[in-house]
Amino acid sequence: MECPMSRSDAILDIAVVGHTNAGKTSLLRTLLQSREFGEVDQRPSTTRSVLEQGVWLGSTQVMSFFDTPGLESGSDLYAEIETYGDQFRHDGPAQIRRLLESPQAETLYAQEAKVLRQLLQSDAAFYVIDCRDPVLPKYQDELHVLARCGKPLLPVLNFTAAQNNRQADWQAALTKLNLHVVVAFDTVTPPEGGEKQLLQSLAVVLPAAQKILQQLIEQRQREREERRQRALLAIAELLTDVAAMRHKVPLELPEDAVKREILALQERVRQREHAAVQDLLARFAFLPDDAVFELVDIGSGQWHDDLFASDTLKVWSKDTGFGVGAGAAAGAGIDLMVGGMSLGLAAALGAAAGGLYQSWRHFGEKLRQRIQGERELGVDAATLATITGRQLYLLEQLSQRGHAATDAVTVAQEHRLSRDAFRTIEEILSPVLQDQPGLDKNQITRDLASYLHQLTVTDKAKG
Repeated sequence: MECPMSRSDAILDIAVVGHTNAGKTSLLRTLLQSREFGEVDQRPSTTRSVLEQGVWLGSTQVMSFFDTPGLESGSDLYAEIETYGDQFRHDGPAQIRRLLESPQAETLYAQEAKVLRQLLQSDAAFYVIDCRDPVLPKYQDELHVLARCGKPLLPVLNFTAAQNNRQADWQAALTKLNLHVVVAFDTVTPPEGGEKQLLQSLAVVLPAAQKILQQLIEQRQREREERRQRALLAIAELLTDVAAMRHKVPLELPEDAVKREILALQERVRQREHAAVQDLLARFAFLPDDAVFELVDIGSGQWHDDLFASDTLKVWSKDTGFGVGAGAAAGAGIDLMVGGMSLGLAAALGAAAGGLYQSWRHFGEKLRQRIQGERELGVDAATLATITGRQLYLLEQLSQRGHAATDAVTVAQEHRLSRDAFRTIEEILSPVLQDQPGLDKNQITRDLASYLHQLTVTDKAKG
């Protein structure tokens, strides 16, 4: 029986405020891991109303985030509120309430009024800053106005990964405004431990919420670890399935017919890898148009580079020591096995392996004696190395990227497998590759997932 969802009596209401296009909605998408929250655009004030999203600790809601419209008239608003200084000296919230009661709150400052009303009702606020922008008086005026609501403000410096950012200038300016607790959190490429630091900083300005926020930090860490383990298991299942893909063809089958069988096997492998990509995207809550990768079309879940293109196999299997012949992709990545012996692609389809055609009849009498009347097609080592490298690369990118990411990413040297790493993977998969009787495919998959975890942890430590 499922436990009903409940709402904690001590629920935290956190407003997310800031200037237009500072990245407020992007911050929430990354924190909530939800592409579907709000609208992100470069147009001014894309968020026109206050949007609420709950945060849950188990089955209990413990927090609500409120995404607010962008502030645009900070300096004018500051000047307006200054006129209430004599009437409400040293009472910032009263000054704000007086403004909200004025006709201007429904006309000139309608957007700003929505922000101020929400902040007055909230426990605290994230003030999101695009630190690529210079520190301008209008931003300082915004902060002065928001501070008069009497609620804790936690400045969040966005786009800190951008070149020529002005993070140091902003931190100095915030100190002058008596805002000493500041968090750098790039919504496109969140820093490792960034969410934890953000929530811990929130606990500093809201000490009464420290226990709930710490529990939330621990829950998020467990969720990340579980998501990664399940993703590695899914990659291991993909490799085990592909290693087991083989197709027997009659010995006397004409070359054209063999070519068709090879193309059919290639397509099976492509579709299986495509399903794995879709699975990874879903696990990390990436949806169509959420991000654009140089190599992956997130909308379709397809790699731009075809798995069996010779250039693709060369790039991804380069460091494993497997030579990949130039030429058409019609048969690349497929191995021919006769009597349990691998003959390579040349024997299956000469043109696809650099144009050196050798039929099985040219391998001599000893080999001919091993032939049992049929040939077997299966993927070669370069293909397995390519699939492994691409999937681990995708996993790392999804783990590191925020849900506001739009920039393309590139494949670096460290994304390829080393010779030693792939040798270990081949050893684990050897019972599958050899089609040994009585093999425990599930155990092999678990062993492979364990090794992939060890491999990625080691690579991360080196990085």
